[in-house]
Amino acid sequence: MQHSAMKHRFKQRLGQTSEKPMMFSASKAKGIYIYDEHGNPFIDLVSGVSVCNLGHQHPEIVQAVKDQIDKHMHLMVYGEFIQPVQIELADLLVKQLHPSLNAVYFVNSGSEAIEGAMKLAKRYTGKNHIVACKNGYHGSTQGALSLLGDESFKRNYRPLLPGIDFIRFNNTNDFDKITTQTAAVVIEPIQAEAGICIPDDDYLSALKQRCRDIGALLIFDEVQTGFGRTGKLFAHMHYNVVPDIMCVAKAFGGGMPLGAFVADKHIMDVFTKNPMLGHITTFGGHPVSCAAALANLNVLLRDKLIEQVDAKASLYFDLLTHPRIKKVWGKGLFIGIELETEEEAARVMEIGAKTGGFITDLFLFKPNAFRIGAPLIITEKQIRESVKLILNALDTLD
Repeated sequence: MQHSAMKHRFKQRLGQTSEKPMMFSASKAKGIYIYDEHGNPFIDLVSGVSVCNLGHQHPEIVQAVKDQIDKHMHLMVYGEFIQPVQIELADLLVKQLHPSLNAVYFVNSGSEAIEGAMKLAKRYTGKNHIVACKNGYHGSTQGALSLLGDESFKRNYRPLLPGIDFIRFNNTNDFDKITTQTAAVVIEPIQAEAGICIPDDDYLSALKQRCRDIGALLIFDEVQTGFGRTGKLFAHMHYNVVPDIMCVAKAFGGGMPLGAFVADKHIMDVFTKNPMLGHITTFGGHPVSCAAALANLNVLLRDKLIEQVDAKASLYFDLLTHPRIKKVWGKGLFIGIELETEEEAARVMEIGAKTGGFITDLFLFKPNAFRIGAPLIITEKQIRESVKLILNALDTLD
């Protein structure tokens, strides 16, 4: 089919998320590269938006998927049948975490993980008040959208969930909004769509103490920051603060759809009674996705890719200098590049995806900046290549 016809069908047959989609036509992807319909390589500097931390088509993930398909695919709704690949994955995951995070509930996505975590907190505490953060992003389903800390993205979908208040990230003066009626505080340990907002050294520990004092659960959304992105397996590990519930997705599945929320078993068990089926999913923990996730986590740990993240990030910080760049900041391979205007940032993204040889993305709540979230497998040579492409794109703005 001709590319022009494919574009037309894309716009006519698929639900659109913006008036001007990127319209990048991908023919294949491998390693850090996505190839257009002509076979031209583009460096994926966002890893499919924090999904492909091991790059595209990692051979061990691909093989794990094929092996699992040969055994079986879907069997039964989640939680009823013993499926070894689910158990192996949950076991390997919790072995990397604090002992209090020892039970996993598999779902399909980050939004679903947030929804499940909110329900779990309400059920366990018997309370219904939730506190979230301004400029936080947790997904687009109605519960997750209710937590979103920017009114412009949700005003046309009200009424949403009641009983939600918002605090400012890094501002302990707002802690009085966390009361004895609060079931949970939901927060990203590093705010992603706000433009990679990094917590002050004592902020998360103070927040955890407030939750403990008041009897609320602390929920960390590690959907974008998980699985090595920030230089630790999970971002909260930088700050020695353990959540009561942790949500993961995106890079968890190694390119396959998978999410989860993790808590202590005595918290998780409240879903089993009053009523039974307190949370249920048909496809959550799909065995093929779990097989991919298990291979993904094994490779991350075995190849010590996370230990290399800080050095790779430092190279980006050293090389990203240009008159149009106002600021470069981040944590690990989760980097923001601030320009003067929103139009400049959007133009860089457009140039990159059309002729510039790289894919990047903007931040929802910091539109004059774009991100680098390269696959953790990127090499020094490829980093230098990607910076050169970015600087070339900036030069064309003149």
